[in-house]
Amino acid sequence: MSIFICFIFLFPLFLILFKNLSPPKQKLPPGPTGLPIIGNLHQLGRFLHKSFHKLSLKHGPVMLLHFGFVPVVVFSSKETAKEVLKTHDLETCTRPKMVATGLFTYNFKDIGFTQYGEDWREMKKLVGLELFSPKKQKSFKYIREEESDLLVKKLSKSAQTQTPIDLGKALFSFTAGIIFRLAFGQNFRECDFIHMERVEELVLESETSVGTLAFTDFFPTGLGWLIDRISGQHSRVNKVFSKLTSFFQHVIDDHLKTKQRQDPSDLVSTMLDMINKPTKSGSLKITSDHLKGVMSDVFLAGVNAGVITMIWAMTELTRHPKVMKKLQEEIRTTLGSNKDRITEEDLQKVDYMKLVIEETFRLHPPAPLLLPRLTMSDIKIQGYNIPKNTMIEINTYTIGRDPKCWTNPEEFIPERFINTSISYKGQHFEFLPFGAGRRSCPGMALGITIVELGLLNLLYFFNWSLPEGMSIADIDMEEVGALNIAKKLPLELVPTLHHS
Repeated sequence: MSIFICFIFLFPLFLILFKNLSPPKQKLPPGPTGLPIIGNLHQLGRFLHKSFHKLSLKHGPVMLLHFGFVPVVVFSSKETAKEVLKTHDLETCTRPKMVATGLFTYNFKDIGFTQYGEDWREMKKLVGLELFSPKKQKSFKYIREEESDLLVKKLSKSAQTQTPIDLGKALFSFTAGIIFRLAFGQNFRECDFIHMERVEELVLESETSVGTLAFTDFFPTGLGWLIDRISGQHSRVNKVFSKLTSFFQHVIDDHLKTKQRQDPSDLVSTMLDMINKPTKSGSLKITSDHLKGVMSDVFLAGVNAGVITMIWAMTELTRHPKVMKKLQEEIRTTLGSNKDRITEEDLQKVDYMKLVIEETFRLHPPAPLLLPRLTMSDIKIQGYNIPKNTMIEINTYTIGRDPKCWTNPEEFIPERFINTSISYKGQHFEFLPFGAGRRSCPGMALGITIVELGLLNLLYFFNWSLPEGMSIADIDMEEVGALNIAKKLPLELVPTLHHS
């Protein structure tokens, strides 16, 4: 009897011991050893993409980390990115619910950060039709060209006095001018409540808030909540969100003041009309939160990403004067020497400039980490089991520097894209500046057009030089940012009007 009683008490212990000694059923990806509670958070530096890059060189292209209590798998190769974004796109195309993204998208009423489902499909269809469709792109052509003319006019004043200009600020006004008119129906030069300096600060603050890790997302609610409040993270994020909401409300109120607008085709006007009209049974009911969520997407992704790309392109061209000379000679020979203005038809004629932009995307993707995904079921990639509800990060920074895909990957060589089918449109997984699959960037065509148009105007009408006393070796390449990664120090160049 005593033996039976001992067996009853010891049996659970035997089960635990057997379970620990037996091989695990799942083959999880390798990764660095973490600490209790915090996991691998102590191994992350200021820039996630660089931290992931350094760790992946040791642990491989499929790497398991733990952010507190949350498992995160980082993919850092062409092959693994293809499996995630193509083979398992449907099982990985939702987004993790995080505090900052939920706040800045008005409880996930947007496109970029919302969870996969019918609401996301309806919103993507709506915005695709009202902002990004070929028909809309064509109808907004005059806006982009008008803003291009204003950019040239502004730069010409500096060229006449031979004074250095902060190219980032000039290009921000150019890009924001286009996006605000297309999406918000607002010309910031005519609005009392839009001050470009403040808007630029708000964009950067909002991006930082969304891109900064919050402890609430990775620890049990009470602990994470407490740390974020003690550190001031909660207060900072909510302060920026309040300013962003106030700005959006100004835009909406301005639309509502004028019942009969001259151009009712902007996104805000269209969505306001939908809010005030009954919808068909079963379709998505558009609310003011949907409107603000989409405005937030446009504000965060549409304005600054193009500026970042143009600045990196001009930085690399300045660092490589032979490439700059070759590009400008091709542009001016192809387009002729007597153009008064650049039109979008000219963009189809400058092949080498497209190579320069592609090489800039490879070395300096504006968002080196694609927006995080979340597995909706158990999947297997490269022989490793990735459990359901695992956060997925794809590091395009590492993929763009992979010597297996690119010769001399650290060098700026636009010619590498000659006679190759590789493009940025999401079909080639060694090159993913806009992502791929269901969650690829819906504004890709518009973004590319803005970047090409801005650069073509800079390079056709002006020659560029460094300020007096500065050499190429003095150009600082340090980065800054959280969601989008920009050049930290302003790029100041002296424009000179080109006379053929």
